[in-house]
Amino acid sequence: MRGMPELPDLDPILDDYMARVGVREHPALASLRADNARHPRGSMQVDPEEGALLGLLVRILGARNVLEVGTFTGYSSTSMALALPPDGRIVCCDVSREFTDVARRVWAEAGVADRVDLRLAPATETLDALLADGGAGTFDFAFIDADKAGYDAYYERALQLVRSGGVIAIDNVLWSGRVADPSVNDDNTAAIRGLNEKIAADDRVDHVLLPIRDGLTLARVR
Repeated sequence: MRGMPELPDLDPILDDYMARVGVREHPALASLRADNARHPRGSMQVDPEEGALLGLLVRILGARNVLEVGTFTGYSSTSMALALPPDGRIVCCDVSREFTDVARRVWAEAGVADRVDLRLAPATETLDALLADGGAGTFDFAFIDADKAGYDAYYERALQLVRSGGVIAIDNVLWSGRVADPSVNDDNTAAIRGLNEKIAADDRVDHVLLPIRDGLTLARVR
């Protein structure tokens, strides 16, 4: 999210085709996407196909408890909340009231506001509080899409919070290709590169890094 470099665009014809046949976008999400197209930080929003994938993973896992680190205006959280059963919940971690006030409106429009538990605080504080409250191993799925410098800390806490057999998804892991360029060593790139290499050797998970938009890692907790 924050500090994200520009992504290469797909061919507009292919992009339109994918939007038409590749996903079934809820009207509240379509409206949000249109609004974010005019937002100065709209590139922080996940794309429709990624939102649909997150929702599909929630359904495949039969998830009831979901964790999100980095909510922005609510596209990904709404996609996942729509996939939850009526008594499911998603804990959303963010620090921006401005952005999440938009998300609150979208949750209400989508009819999922009662499934969302928004925690406005630094994510490490929220995750530590969940662990202190006995939350270890109680989440089925986690999605990480926040400040890149914090990725390793969020991943380590997610490993404790997500149950065995659950999945952690991490966004922007290709960082517009910068992670593969040894001449690029800014803090964000170094943080993502370091986490990618860590997960590749991490025997606590089974993983795959997928070239979806800006890269999405899926890590199944062993």
